[in-house]
Amino acid sequence: MSLVSGPGRAASSALPDEIQLAIEPHVKYIQSLDSRRNELEYWLTEHLRLSGLYWGLTALHLLGRPDALSRDETIEFILSCQNENGGFGAAPGHDAHLLSTLSAVQVLATVDALDELDERGKGDKEGGGKLAVGKYIANLQNRETGTFAGDEWGEEDTRFLYASLNALSLLLLLHLVNVNKAVDYVVSCANFDGGYGVSPGAESHSGQIFACLAALNIAGRIDLVNVDKLGRWLSERQVDGGGLNGRPEKLEDVCYSWWVASSLTMIGKLHWIDGGKLTEFILKCQDTKQGGIADRPGDMVDVFHTHFGIAGLSLLGYPGLEEVDAVYCMPKKVIERVLGPNK
Repeated sequence: MSLVSGPGRAASSALPDEIQLAIEPHVKYIQSLDSRRNELEYWLTEHLRLSGLYWGLTALHLLGRPDALSRDETIEFILSCQNENGGFGAAPGHDAHLLSTLSAVQVLATVDALDELDERGKGDKEGGGKLAVGKYIANLQNRETGTFAGDEWGEEDTRFLYASLNALSLLLLLHLVNVNKAVDYVVSCANFDGGYGVSPGAESHSGQIFACLAALNIAGRIDLVNVDKLGRWLSERQVDGGGLNGRPEKLEDVCYSWWVASSLTMIGKLHWIDGGKLTEFILKCQDTKQGGIADRPGDMVDVFHTHFGIAGLSLLGYPGLEEVDAVYCMPKKVIERVLGPNK
């Protein structure tokens, strides 16, 4: 069953044959990413390695190909990225960061291997390896404001707040942080246009709106959102070509097919955009021969946009895709397995 029905839902039968999702090329593209070690780009993107695994693995699960990457090798790589403080770096030997830690938890949850943290994880083992990860995240919360830093150097951002609540909820450790303070901080980031920014007073941005809405959803406080005002702002992100942008007067980009559409889904307003046009835009951004999806038609593909393009299509109910969870950006059946059907 699709997350949505009506105008927001995609119907592949209404699209020309040449504008269909190229599933097998996308699977092969993702599988090939770790084999390009003789290319400079592979090493220049090492700081994205763990997140890249999350993007690729999630896309494969949504495509219905969960076994396309080795589960054992995936787990081994994730554990090799963990630091002694319990957090995870972007690659082996990298310092721990909250975003990499979230990706690690999401990947382990997706392959049903969170218990590996208790058995083989690093860090304080009192109460289990998952607790060591939870303590790392909890120590990044600003206890006065409720927000979170990304790492020990202190940069704060609503993305980090969302990442913390996401990871802790998957680990069943939300009690380690002050969730009410975090909610108060998100509310302080609300703007007159209904959107949310990176911090109080900052410009509304689609990516930050997703982070704030998803954090409120995890905290059970989506009731604090001005749904109609925010829905109007988000629906205005759709441009003539069908794609979505992050802010007024900006170009459309496939990744906002996720940030905007998921936010609209969370507030029950996905039907306020034209799902058919958005679907067609995403499909025009794919390389149907070599696989992968780009930010816009004709540009170079990458795993980031491949992931968010496929996730956006799943939100729109594209036939044959696994259902994605709008809050966690993971397969819905994984979230139900970890948190239960009534999370």
